[in-house]
Amino acid sequence: MRLSRLWVQIPTSGSSVRLSGFCPGPRPHAYFRCSYCDSRTLILKDGGGGPFWVGAAGGSDNMAGRDRIVHLLKQLERAACRCPAHSHTFHQGAAAAGGRKTDYAFEMASSNIRYGAGVSAEVGMVTTFFIIIIITASRGRTRTRTRTRTRTRLNVQKEALQHRSDLQNLGAQNVCLMTDRTLTRLPPMQAVLESLVRNRVRFQVFDDVRVEPTDSSFKEAISFAKTDSFDVFVAVGGGSVIDTCKAANLYSCHPDADFLDFVNAPIGKGRPVTRALKPLIAVPTTAGTGSETTGVAIFDYEPLKAKTGIASRALRPTLGIVDPLHTLSMPERVAANSGFDVLCHALESYTALPYSQRAPCPTNPINRPAYQGSNPISDVWSRHALSVVSKYMKRAVRDSEDLEARSSMHLASVFAGIGFGNAGVHLCHGMSYPIAGNVKTHTARGYSVEHPLVVRHAVYIIPDLRPACRFNASVSLQPHGLSVVLTAPAVFSFTAPMCPERHLEAAEILGADVRQVKRADAGAVLADTLRRFLFDLQVEDGLGAVGYDKDDIPALVKGTLPQERVTKLSPRAHTEEDLSRLFETSMKLY
Repeated sequence: MRLSRLWVQIPTSGSSVRLSGFCPGPRPHAYFRCSYCDSRTLILKDGGGGPFWVGAAGGSDNMAGRDRIVHLLKQLERAACRCPAHSHTFHQGAAAAGGRKTDYAFEMASSNIRYGAGVSAEVGMVTTFFIIIIITASRGRTRTRTRTRTRTRLNVQKEALQHRSDLQNLGAQNVCLMTDRTLTRLPPMQAVLESLVRNRVRFQVFDDVRVEPTDSSFKEAISFAKTDSFDVFVAVGGGSVIDTCKAANLYSCHPDADFLDFVNAPIGKGRPVTRALKPLIAVPTTAGTGSETTGVAIFDYEPLKAKTGIASRALRPTLGIVDPLHTLSMPERVAANSGFDVLCHALESYTALPYSQRAPCPTNPINRPAYQGSNPISDVWSRHALSVVSKYMKRAVRDSEDLEARSSMHLASVFAGIGFGNAGVHLCHGMSYPIAGNVKTHTARGYSVEHPLVVRHAVYIIPDLRPACRFNASVSLQPHGLSVVLTAPAVFSFTAPMCPERHLEAAEILGADVRQVKRADAGAVLADTLRRFLFDLQVEDGLGAVGYDKDDIPALVKGTLPQERVTKLSPRAHTEEDLSRLFETSMKLY
């Protein structure tokens, strides 16, 4: 009996899964096993290398051509195998055979996260005093009567309950505390300062963080960090503060490094971080960026007028302290624009190029990028974040006192941060950077800043700030979340053919009925679902409504091209002409 070895390789969201088995003799029944989950598929083949025969277990044999075989194999794989690698198949060509050109592994990295109402106080816990009142009773006889009386006595004792803080646990002797000037006088920063003073922890404050940082503002923070031997860094603020603190920590531990050494290519050299950094505690005061979970620091590189960043797992905070009480006073539009960033983090990471199709394959594990492509673990976080956004975002925007909704969106930011912090984002974010950098006349509602900028959720969500939510009409202002979401309908319509199942699932999570929808219509369905979602939340009607027109498209495309760090993770390859069409389509949403 002759044995014929059979291999069938099918690309999936987790990896290219190989089905393998042996065929004893001509036209045998051969059970093929999935290398991922060990499930079996029944395949028939002529032992001498003839045509495939395919059938289901216990069913009849049917001869088919090669195309029919591949189609049936994929149907069997999706219907019968429920392992993570098969649940959401990517229909995008098998991995290159022969030499390993694409990656074969992924790794997960995230900060430790502590969540709870009032948990910010644990950064530098204060000593709590309390009073114990002890009631004692004694018996005695009076001289005038024979009956017994009970006399009571109060003993008052003052006791101290000693709480250890995170900084004490880290053995901090000299702390670098970073924030911005607005936050310096507001409750989150005041609470941290008070705890440091009470616990007699030596610290210095850097409050010149720029909202939406640049290479110049990064360098100022780095210079400050190099002036002393800090052993712990604490960032209190939004994504801009946390990212600035990451950069200061990095370069203070590499004092001889050139600034561009660690900046992402092609703008910088993109060198790996090889030294351990100092502990960094991040206390986010905004909900959206997810910076407390990631090893990424974003800034504007002024010489090229381009947005770039530094990406390394070494940058991620040691601890992210997520306090939902900070979210209760977010103005409506700040809550909306922050939520749009969470929405796109989840959607982009879930639909990103699979890690097993990302090239090149690193020759050293340290060179594996932070943004690796979609993978089964990031998928879990991104999907769940999307579900939370679908359920709670509209409530969180419309009612600032809805603690459940605001708290849930704060957690969704963390969930999406863990997802995209390891999988990455793609076209929505890549295209948002020139949208943000070239804004001309649009001024966002609900933001107050001291310089013209594009805000990345930088209005700090503190009650005291609400009266300050006004702006000068001459200041152009474009929130990052808005810049990202305006292109989302066009982008996901464009990427859907490469992974329609995922796009349909995303549409279903966001409320669409996809039971009768064809895979070919996945992009249109998700795009329409997003448009309805944005319309309900009163989002501007496309790029045209924020000051752009068709004459701006060449500059927007030019600004997108350097964003290779993220755009290369698009599941669908794209040209400059494709980008031009995406910007043109995004000029009007409704």
